[in-house]
Order: sequence, then structure tokens, then C-alpha cells
Amino acid sequence: MTDQFIYAPETVIKAYSLGVFPMALARDDSEIHFFEPDMRGIIPILPPHIPRRLLRLVKQRPYEVRYNTAFHDVITQCAEITATRDDSWINQTIIELYTALHAMGFAHSVEVFERDKLIGGLYGIKLGRIFFGESMFSRVPNASKIALTHLMARLHHGDFTLLDAQFGNDHLTQFGLIEIPKADFQEKLEEAKKGRADFHFEKTEGDMINHLLQAIKVTS
Repeated sequence: MTDQFIYAPETVIKAYSLGVFPMALARDDSEIHFFEPDMRGIIPILPPHIPRRLLRLVKQRPYEVRYNTAFHDVITQCAEITATRDDSWINQTIIELYTALHAMGFAHSVEVFERDKLIGGLYGIKLGRIFFGESMFSRVPNASKIALTHLMARLHHGDFTLLDAQFGNDHLTQFGLIEIPKADFQEKLEEAKKGRADFHFEKTEGDMINHLLQAIKVTS
């Protein structure tokens, strides 16, 4: 642990409320920097877009999905260097800041388990009716996609209006990701900050999948 946060967790939340988010330039860099892309990647919630094959897999419920039971493990595994990635924007400062934000109720994780072994997940920040998606990981095929599908079901059911993906990428286009100009994102952000949303963690995954099936726009 560092002796003191470079930025207070409250400062990070303020940055999100302005449409700005922190990243490190490298895994071993102790500093963080704040970014606001000219084009912002967002994933539509209304209606959700789920690939057909993935939807069939999710309906089979091959793994257990949990929430906020292993936040530190999720962010740590998101930061790991792998055979296909030789660096990461998640450094120790980011891990410590977001762990603090999790304790404060702002940061949340979706976790995918197989026989009590964490095999995939994602984490992000909730603010008003917005979920700012930060990072995801998989240790088996489709684990992170299953986490994202379950998250989208709860966002739709819980009256969220904005799922921020920050940057566009091929991995997320299958979920309907679009890129919009910074000014358009700011308009959506201001509107979404005004309301309240709820993950409805008291409801089962079966309830959420049934809700998703009723609301979904299935993509090919």
C-alpha cells in the first residue's frame, strides 16, 4: 500500500461526474492520468443487444454469477499481464483507489465462478443512472461475456440509462457498442446523473435472465 492516495477517491468520483476517468500509462507506473476521449464508446441498454450464441449459453447457466464478493480479485486479475497482453493500464494506484471506492459503495464487480473458482468478471463505477465499465477478464471462453450479459440485464431492469465503455473495440461491438462525440456523451451524462437506479441484488439470476429475454434485441 502507498502511504497516501495520489488522488482521493472522492476526486475520482468527481472526475467521473464530469465525464473524465483515470488510467495509468503502464502497469509499473505509480502515477495515474485523467482522460476524456473525443469519441466515447457506449453500449445501449434500451434495448440490450446480446449475440445469439451467447444468449443460448447464458440461458443454460453453466457458471455461477455473483456480485461484489471478490472485488479485489477481479480488479487484480484484470490488471494481470497475459500471453496476449504485455502491459496494463491498471497499476497499483488504480487497484488501491478502486478498492477504496468499492468500500464506499461506488465500485462494483460482477464475478463468474466455476466450483468456487473465479474464472471471469468485470468491474466499474455506479453514479446515478450510469455504470462506467472499467475492465473485464476471462480465464475460460466467454466468462467475461457472461458477466457483461448479466450486468446488462440488471442495468436494464434497474432503470440505468447509460453504460459507458470509454473506448470502442471489436470485442464490444457485438453488444451494440457505438461511438459518439464527446459533446453528445456529456449531454447523456448530465441527464443520467439526475436520476436513481438500482441493481436489485435481491433478485435472482433466473429473474434477471427472464427479464432480459423479454426486453432483448437479439443480434446475429
